[in-house]
Amino acid sequence: MAKPKLLLSWSSGKDSAWALHVLRQQGEYEIAGLVTTINEAADRVAMHAVRSTLLAAQAESAELPLWPVPIPSPCSNEQYEAVMTCVIDRARREGVSAFAFGDLFLADIRAYRERQLAGTGLTSLFPLWQIPTPTLARDMIASGLRAVLTCVDPKQLPARFAGCAFDGDLLAALPPGVDPCGENGEFHTFAYAGPMFERPIAIAGGEVVERDGFVFADVRPRE
Repeated sequence: MAKPKLLLSWSSGKDSAWALHVLRQQGEYEIAGLVTTINEAADRVAMHAVRSTLLAAQAESAELPLWPVPIPSPCSNEQYEAVMTCVIDRARREGVSAFAFGDLFLADIRAYRERQLAGTGLTSLFPLWQIPTPTLARDMIASGLRAVLTCVDPKQLPARFAGCAFDGDLLAALPPGVDPCGENGEFHTFAYAGPMFERPIAIAGGEVVERDGFVFADVRPRE
């Protein structure tokens, strides 16, 4: 019997990458695609600021279809919900029955996602929900997941952390009160290797810039 189909919300970061790994281990769903919002003005993953070429490389290495969702910048909540309604409509046409997210413990975010899917016929799944983040971060690193911090909120974490590797040294250096997985928005990442990928994605560091109150570290494909 064919497994039910699932979409995964894919930010390009470590949490969505780990959610993919967990879902594959559980083996209950066929993963039909990775859904990513793209800042259409910058051609980069929204908030994480990852180049779309690297996003495509992730999907290729994960051997999954990418469902890119262009959004304007700035993007109002009404605009976001309109484009996501189109994604849900497509998902239903293609026989998808569930939508998974890499959220960890923010109850208001989970409740919002559940409201958006209510009545659509799609079940919301949270495979990482309430796993203690210190344990989760260490398990990610121990598994071989490799990621780099592409965005830092300097109000919560010093700007010097932008561009750093997500590894044991980083966890040890995080200031008190900063979540080890950055779940409170302290930082965002780009995952380039790990058990969810067939092969690592070759990357190189780029410039670090401050924009719109955040510090971004560019990540480039290594030539």
